[in-house]
Amino acid sequence: MSSATRSSTMMGRLVRNRWLYFMVFPGLLYFLIFKYWPMYGIFIAFKDYQPFLGFWDSPFVGLKHFERLFSDSNFLVLFRNTLILATYNILFFFPLPIVIALMLNELRREFMKKIVQTLVYIPHFMSWVVVVGIAYIFLTTEGGIVNEMLVRYGGEKINFLVSTDWFRTVITAEVIWKETGWGTIIFLAALAGVDTQLYEAARMDGANRLRQLWHITLPAIRSTVVIMLILRLGHFLDTGFEQIFLMLNAMNREVGEVFDTYVYSVGISQGQYSFSTAIGLFKSIIGLILVVGSNYLAKKFGEEGIY
Repeated sequence: MSSATRSSTMMGRLVRNRWLYFMVFPGLLYFLIFKYWPMYGIFIAFKDYQPFLGFWDSPFVGLKHFERLFSDSNFLVLFRNTLILATYNILFFFPLPIVIALMLNELRREFMKKIVQTLVYIPHFMSWVVVVGIAYIFLTTEGGIVNEMLVRYGGEKINFLVSTDWFRTVITAEVIWKETGWGTIIFLAALAGVDTQLYEAARMDGANRLRQLWHITLPAIRSTVVIMLILRLGHFLDTGFEQIFLMLNAMNREVGEVFDTYVYSVGISQGQYSFSTAIGLFKSIIGLILVVGSNYLAKKFGEEGIY
């Protein structure tokens, strides 16, 4: 096929599918402007960036900021705290939207199903400031509902807000309460695509609700679960800045300081932009490795993966 013919064929496809490309264009433009164009700022991690000198004129220092990060006495503490909180989110938060979606899928009354869905979605639209404020009201030792209940039933008050033993539990519980309902949307969409004839055939064969769940529902959403887990691992070290920053204090900082809050307190507040960029790049590299590795394992076990 000649180049002229190929060019004519390509132009014909563009004209024929022009409205499809028109709809894709805003999304493509968004990614180009807000995702790809800012990536040139990664080079700040290899420079001693000075705002008055500008991006190009700031001196190049190579891996200086990465060496500082890995030799910092706080690095192991930060990595441990971030890793533990991230693992808590994977173990305790990630499965819950699946469980809630399966429970909602079993509701046969649409009216009741919509009410429950609305109730579990609402916390997602609250800011972390509001969520942390609610947590303070419930957990404070001065009139907090939880501590009042503990005292009423013969226990002692627990200062959840400054305790190093309870900090991670409280953080994970807040994430679960705020985001579990919203996380069910994708799984409910996957469940809506399950062929109802499969359930009818299973009932005719004598399968009860539990058997239908195990042999039809779970296999039907398995690929969705795998894809969402892979995407979640891409943000494994992103434990969230705002929530943890609001919950931090001098008493629990030992177990609560993570990379996100450290970037703010050391990198941003003190104007060390190159150092904070190096920390962000380190987190991104870890996320990339986890995504590529988990995607490889998913395909190894017969799943589709994300690419």
